[in-house]
Amino acid sequence: MGTFNTMAIKQVSVHLDNVPGALTKLIDILDKEDIKVKAMSAASTDEQSTLRLVVNDPQKAVTILESFNFRIEVAPVIAVEVPCHPGGMNAIVKPLSEGEVNIHYIYTTIERIGKETILIIGCDSIERAVEILSQHWVNFIGDEIYSL
Repeated sequence: MGTFNTMAIKQVSVHLDNVPGALTKLIDILDKEDIKVKAMSAASTDEQSTLRLVVNDPQKAVTILESFNFRIEVAPVIAVEVPCHPGGMNAIVKPLSEGEVNIHYIYTTIERIGKETILIIGCDSIERAVEILSQHWVNFIGDEIYSL
């Protein structure tokens, strides 16, 4: 599944036909295999949807989804807590912008650890993003995301 920075978590992307019932079929399979969705984002075109997932057991999810012939990709993403104050989101995105890290997408988790929202960030350089955000005292959520 590739090399991952120690602060990175695994995202499983699934390419679905953009038709009614495609998402339900996928979620039913995950539910039957006791794979819990921790975060989810869906984006679609006329023909196809891309579903980005953070799940409790990425390796098991990959194995199962491949067995059902789903088209999948696994990529590193980072999970960070957004500070609970005005400008909290800017505490994340502004340093990345200033460090010339290109954010491709952001979505949130379904569950939280405390009151802070957890953002999932996909960007062009995970290593650079981790370096920059670490210097700005941003709290990373690592493997504990799988057990939320």
